[in-house]
Amino acid sequence: MPEMRLSGGTVEYEDTGGGGPVVVLVHGLVMNGTVWRKVVAELRGDHRCVVPTLPLGAHRLPMRPDCGLSPHRVAELLAEFVERLGAEDVTLVGNDIGLAQMVAAYHPRHIGRLVLTAQEAFDNYPPGLPGKVAELSGRLPGGLLMMSWLLRIRAFRRLPFTFGWMSKRPVPDEVFDGWVRPLRDPAIRRDLGAFMAAVTPDVMLRTAEALPSFDRPALVVWAPEDRMNPREHGRRLAELLPRGRLVEIPDSYMLIPEDQPVRLARHIAEFTGARAATADAP
Repeated sequence: MPEMRLSGGTVEYEDTGGGGPVVVLVHGLVMNGTVWRKVVAELRGDHRCVVPTLPLGAHRLPMRPDCGLSPHRVAELLAEFVERLGAEDVTLVGNDIGLAQMVAAYHPRHIGRLVLTAQEAFDNYPPGLPGKVAELSGRLPGGLLMMSWLLRIRAFRRLPFTFGWMSKRPVPDEVFDGWVRPLRDPAIRRDLGAFMAAVTPDVMLRTAEALPSFDRPALVVWAPEDRMNPREHGRRLAELLPRGRLVEIPDSYMLIPEDQPVRLARHIAEFTGARAATADAP
């Protein structure tokens, strides 16, 4: 994979190239860019899809020990990544974690459009039972090491307090293996632990206060059946954004890129203007 050296370390990324609208797709905690693989397959014909692997526990290249990882620091690294792409009018798409909100609120310079798919917001941080378990694992001595061992057990992955409530359809084992394998590296666990130690409920509340400053087109895509993020949060986010609009995609939990990638890709393509809007069901 291509690599980009940032101020906190080096990140890997996928770049499909092409001359269409530039879409940067942001994954969540203990995941990498492969969570977007089905969406990228739908968009790559008329978009340039760029998918960075951020230091959130499934990255293979550890950050510098003095990087000072935190939600705000990772948002800064993401904004730096977007700037280094050299593209203007980027469509930033986030799922699961609130980093796209933070970039739009605090570092919007190169962001022309924003897509927020089901994710933590307001006081729901960390979100749901899996989020609370991840936070506890990050704070307990040896907690992330234990979690890395347990997530190698494939039956364990579909329990409600791990990944079972994140997608209605199981993530393929070969994809999930790629998410958890890096956690065997103590340096990767150090990065994730530093991030989790800085997670506090006020992070997303303050982001919500700053989000109305993003006055560019914004699309909020929510899953009414999401088990981790309240349905009302999608509406509230859309109302916060001056040019926000809400659509809902049924038959999905939080990981809409896994459960409903075709529908999600269609909404993104219509939003970027790469394809005409259709009148069929969401």
